[in-house]
Amino acid sequence: MTDTGRVRTANQDYVYAQTEPLGALPNLFLVADGMGGHQAGDYASRFIAENLVAHLKQADSPQIVPLLREGILMVNGMLYQESMKSAERNGMGTTLVAAVIEGSTMYVANVGDSRLYLVRNRLQQITKDHSYVEELVSLGQLERGSRDYREKKNIITRAVGTEDKLEIDFFEVSLEPGDYVLLCSDGLSNMLEDAEMEEIICSELELPEKAEKLITVANDNGGKDNIAVVLIEPQIGREVSL
Repeated sequence: MTDTGRVRTANQDYVYAQTEPLGALPNLFLVADGMGGHQAGDYASRFIAENLVAHLKQADSPQIVPLLREGILMVNGMLYQESMKSAERNGMGTTLVAAVIEGSTMYVANVGDSRLYLVRNRLQQITKDHSYVEELVSLGQLERGSRDYREKKNIITRAVGTEDKLEIDFFEVSLEPGDYVLLCSDGLSNMLEDAEMEEIICSELELPEKAEKLITVANDNGGKDNIAVVLIEPQIGREVSL
């Protein structure tokens, strides 16, 4: 689900969720949060998602991480070339967080500050934000949650499409029965405390209702940015009766 929020007039977030096989992949989930004026951010997030999906449909490698890396690098180059064609789209880019679940293993790719969380009774952030403030935190030069941190939180240090070269982070996560997986843009993670997200996802609500409530609470808390949510219940270890 995605929502424009209470402040922005356009929605530059894009979500994609495919639970059936996509080319050689068993499934694919992603969130992209575009940046750039004159609707360039909207164009960037949609461009990356649609072209990545189209590429993966045709790819036949059985190795998930190399497949994702090749696809993301390819669409990064495509978007960068697009950004050079017009002044309005110059400098545009997008975050990207993507996940593929194979059996009880989840493979995650990340660029930017959109996040993937694992919820196993408690919320755990798997991805690491590529942001100015998080780099300072890792160097011990800034305190997470401080005034400076909050004021400069939206400055990202890595995005898809802004340069011809790209560094992608990959993570491998073992899943267990009862786990939930959340992919989201910073329009959610900046508007809710971890405890709020954890409480909603671990509640007795149905899966779509949990996603709806996450967006509702983000808007109730200010809705200062577009909100993107992909909430997954992997159902690891559950037998299917025929």
